[in-house]
Amino acid sequence: MSVDGFPPFIAAQLHYHLNQCPHSTKVDQVWSGSKYLPGLYDRFTLLIPYCLDFIRWDFIYNAEFPMAAPDVIFGPEDEDFYPLSATSGGRGPFLKSLQDWSHKDPTRLLVLIQELRDHYVAYQRKRVGEVDDDRLKFEISTIESRQGIEMHMSSGAGKPEEVKFAVPLLDMNINKLVLGCPWRHQQKIYLQVIYPVIRKYMTAPSAPRLKLMSNPELKALFLVDDAKLPSWVEGMCMAEYLPHLEETLEKQVLEAASLVDVRRRFIEALAPLFGRPVEADSVFCRKATFLAASGAFTFLVHFLVSTLFPKQQPSMLLQSTLHFSNHGVPVKSPLLTDYPWSPRWDASQMAEQIFDFLADESLNFKSERSCPQPLQLTSSRQ
Repeated sequence: MSVDGFPPFIAAQLHYHLNQCPHSTKVDQVWSGSKYLPGLYDRFTLLIPYCLDFIRWDFIYNAEFPMAAPDVIFGPEDEDFYPLSATSGGRGPFLKSLQDWSHKDPTRLLVLIQELRDHYVAYQRKRVGEVDDDRLKFEISTIESRQGIEMHMSSGAGKPEEVKFAVPLLDMNINKLVLGCPWRHQQKIYLQVIYPVIRKYMTAPSAPRLKLMSNPELKALFLVDDAKLPSWVEGMCMAEYLPHLEETLEKQVLEAASLVDVRRRFIEALAPLFGRPVEADSVFCRKATFLAASGAFTFLVHFLVSTLFPKQQPSMLLQSTLHFSNHGVPVKSPLLTDYPWSPRWDASQMAEQIFDFLADESLNFKSERSCPQPLQLTSSRQ
């Protein structure tokens, strides 16, 4: 996000926060609060990740008094959250980040938000612990020793009372499984667990709602939506469920990491037939583009390789280097997925089958019948 329009000291703090924060914070909106400098932004709303969702906090600077720390307005559900003048839950001294505030230090906003978020974690944990639900109290008692668990109490007009847990899984460094890993932050997988609040005793309460979630970048290696969750047996609690889930998930993540080399060998096997790739994803080996020819007709072949390769065959897209639509867009084929394939073939056989298939498919592609728009041939002299 651009920080243009902010005074330099606010721009420096916001830029540092967005680039260095371990949580993927987003700026939702910006505005000006100054009657004398209406074109200068000094207020913004941040969407701060918490418990696998976002909390909205407004940060109110004053461009006319740049030395002052910002005020913070929290969400309507958190009217009992008083961290700016208290430890979470009671009146007390100012936050350390405000005592040490300096508008010239670009790190100050990040330090303030981290401290506020830590207080918010404690505040929500206290709220959940006060819920009059025996099952929830038992669940909390069995997992409170696990590090990094976040909790959130959801309530309000028209909303069912629910408690949500975000449980970090796998005590392993996923980033180190990928050679040349480009991720700035540690990739994590979480189990989201949602319990309805039940204020009466039930002999056989229903299973909570369960969902695996992860950092968005992880889908380049492992798609959590494809992971199958173990069944929740009647009478089970989280402390019993988590070890089996983590054992299953660890095997799947390690297998996904090993498949990077399988995809790499496949792309390398294409090179003797198609030549050196024009470009390729050298880290996750999910994409590769080759320049091919059929007589005088030249075209690009884009390979899109799934994380489920070789069980799932690659998709291919052909793109002419000579033909363009009336809007100047290169003519492309539909996505090609229907061709001979077996996951049991070795990489060289896969490449040969694809090469033979494309020898015929390229003839169809260069004919006008495969192009929805009239073609115009570019001149090599242009």
